[in-house]
Amino acid sequence: MNTRPAPRVGVQRLLSSSLFTVRILPYNPRNLRSSNRDRARVHGEMVKDTAFPSRGALMVGFAHVAYRAAEEFAVRRTRIAHFEVRTLEELERRAREADVLVVSGLWRNSLIASAPKLRFVQSFSAGADQYDKALFASRGIRLASAQGVNERAVAEHAMALILAVTRQLHSARDNQRERRWRGMIGDRALREQELGGRTLVVVGFGRIGARLGRLARAFDMRVIGVRRTARPAPEAADEVVAVADLARALGEADVVALTCPLTSETEGLIGAAALHALKPGALLINVARGKVVDQAALLAALADGRVGAAALDCFQDEPLPRESPFWTLPNVLITPHSAGETGRYETNLVDILVDNIERLLRGETTLRNEIV
Repeated sequence: MNTRPAPRVGVQRLLSSSLFTVRILPYNPRNLRSSNRDRARVHGEMVKDTAFPSRGALMVGFAHVAYRAAEEFAVRRTRIAHFEVRTLEELERRAREADVLVVSGLWRNSLIASAPKLRFVQSFSAGADQYDKALFASRGIRLASAQGVNERAVAEHAMALILAVTRQLHSARDNQRERRWRGMIGDRALREQELGGRTLVVVGFGRIGARLGRLARAFDMRVIGVRRTARPAPEAADEVVAVADLARALGEADVVALTCPLTSETEGLIGAAALHALKPGALLINVARGKVVDQAALLAALADGRVGAAALDCFQDEPLPRESPFWTLPNVLITPHSAGETGRYETNLVDILVDNIERLLRGETTLRNEIV
């Protein structure tokens, strides 16, 4: 008699018309899942015990002091309910309703305690330093950035600032306000300058930096990109160097543009030593983050001529305090952290948001611009 034990089996149920067909499979421990992420096919739909709700039960909350992303979301006809708030007080009151929050400047990590349904946060911004990633992970809340949403806008703004400073448009506006017609200038160094043949050093050669490099080359500028590790980008730069070679690159710069994210490595990157490495009279453009630059060192460099002029879209403290000396410097052009703010911002953001919501509804685990 054969006393060999019968093989262990796993059972898989498949839908066949209105009946279940039973298939006997060879035993495999991987077929037996005890995780709460098990999935089974039922009536052609993916059934999962994830906490992300169905489309009909989903509530999306938009929280921004000015942007009108809810209007853009409404025209997409997603059949998903949503609300919009403009203040932190309103957000604190209604956070408990949201499964998804679209937020940035109004975000406080303390909101998590009052938002039991929250499963996903889509940031309005590309930066994500305001979010406690460890807390998100511990609560099972997903997080995605808006990286790329303003790539074109920021690069174009940086190019506009380069042109504005070299053509001294800020001085022209001041003269217009005073109804003063500026006479011809004998000193060639004090005149408006051309960009062709000059060297632009772009610190932070990611998507924004590379796009700026392509724009600058259209003006016949020589472009040097600086990034964490050197990697050729012949379509956007004549040379790309590692951040370890920053001082050498700065020594060749007629214009320096900052497009890097704020990290522990880039905070204070442009300090007294970096500014001292510049050739006298170089121009500084900052469309990155205010804390990338040591503001006290920059003020000193603007005063002694090491930096000929600066165009600054961001500062350590925002809004920039009225008593800041930057306001009154004749060789400084200020924009109010508006490099990425264009009429297409909401459209680009909602593209990312809808893509991520649809992924979550399908049970996918990878998000666009995923952080957590």
